[in-house]
Amino acid sequence: MNTARPAVGAPLGPLTFAKLGGGEITVGAPGARWTMLVVYRGKHCPRCKRYLNKLSGMLDNWNEHMDVVVVSADPAEKAQADMDEFGWTFDLCYDLSEAQMRALGLYVSDPLSEAETDRRFAEPGTFAIRPSGELMLVDISNGPASRPDLDELLDGMIFNITKDRPARGLA
Repeated sequence: MNTARPAVGAPLGPLTFAKLGGGEITVGAPGARWTMLVVYRGKHCPRCKRYLNKLSGMLDNWNEHMDVVVVSADPAEKAQADMDEFGWTFDLCYDLSEAQMRALGLYVSDPLSEAETDRRFAEPGTFAIRPSGELMLVDISNGPASRPDLDELLDGMIFNITKDRPARGLA
């Protein structure tokens, strides 16, 4: 059962994630830059890896306009294995808790087998957060096959940032 979705146009509230390489990253707290938070299913998901490979290839373009943070429920070892295999250059976080999944309004899935993974995990989600901590954009999916096109998303976010567009879909 999912809890209510986070409200666009309202503060997300700070969420803190453990970061590969040490330390933590907090999103949703007031800061200097926009943030794009990308939640992926984990090491077991080949679609996620293709998506994140594309994101990593575009990262310089993204970083011109906003910070990018990527997180999954995987433990550090699995996240590190993906980082090592693919050479991703974005901030990669791990151990997304079920409470954090619920706070983000994500769909939460049980593994279909031990071969998939050994814990509950979040289905994909993408969240644009203003420097004020206000949630600007939410895109969530209940499965691996649906996620925003990264080229379109970047183009749209550049427009939203430069034109200071308000959050939509408030009602």
